[in-house]
Amino acid sequence: MTARNENPGPETVPVRPDDRGPGRPEHPGPGGPGADAAAPPARWEHLAPGVARRRLPGWDATVGAIAGDGGTLLVDSGSSLREGAGIRREVVELFGRPVTHVALTHGHFDHVLGTAAFAGVRVYGAVGLAGRLAEGREALRGGALAQGLSPHDTDEALDVLVVPDHPVSGELTLTLGEREVLLANLGPAHSGHDLVVCVPGEREVVFCGDLVEESGEPQAGRDAVPARWPAALDRLLELGGEDARYVPGHGAVVDADFVRAQRDQLARRFGVGG
Repeated sequence: MTARNENPGPETVPVRPDDRGPGRPEHPGPGGPGADAAAPPARWEHLAPGVARRRLPGWDATVGAIAGDGGTLLVDSGSSLREGAGIRREVVELFGRPVTHVALTHGHFDHVLGTAAFAGVRVYGAVGLAGRLAEGREALRGGALAQGLSPHDTDEALDVLVVPDHPVSGELTLTLGEREVLLANLGPAHSGHDLVVCVPGEREVVFCGDLVEESGEPQAGRDAVPARWPAALDRLLELGGEDARYVPGHGAVVDADFVRAQRDQLARRFGVGG
């Protein structure tokens, strides 16, 4: 079985043996077996009023959607144009309005290659991500093909690759009508350009990207900066607080205790003090 490895190479840290990859049954999502045959809204997990997420089949990557009366923000876009187009349709069915903004949590293929399916939207990413994607098409292609995305789907997405046109340095408050959402640049850590999305509410929802993974141990590829990863999770916990629902880039929703334990595990794994 091939492990999911977004940045294959000699500097990559081995990942868990139960990881997603070619030949592994696709994750059916929170609805359980057969959920992907259900009506699209049944594939989505509702986290708060106007806030939902879906665990995509294949690599178990998260996409999130946050709806306000002035727009809808999508968190990550899937691994291909076909997947992105399906997400676009499902969000309309879910909230009755189209996606107007996309936030990319980092630049790995399973989170960004669907972005071109969302014509005319504003695309946000950590400062520097646009250049990294524009200059790193071959690395994206290699990672996608190594993980089993078809050459057709890979090249189709790369031919129309969309990079962020709204860079986030530090923190940015995005207004979706009556709803405000915080975008925070916490990288480099898991990758060179890590962005998280915080949705205030009675219980805050935090989309963590791959700074947090529930399906197994977090991965560190060649673009990771392990020495800064624990500090990024400290900041994540400051932003979300003890009662928040933390949505990993892969896996089930977790709480602050899980994030804190993973932070300590990473510090031990990479020999980072504090």
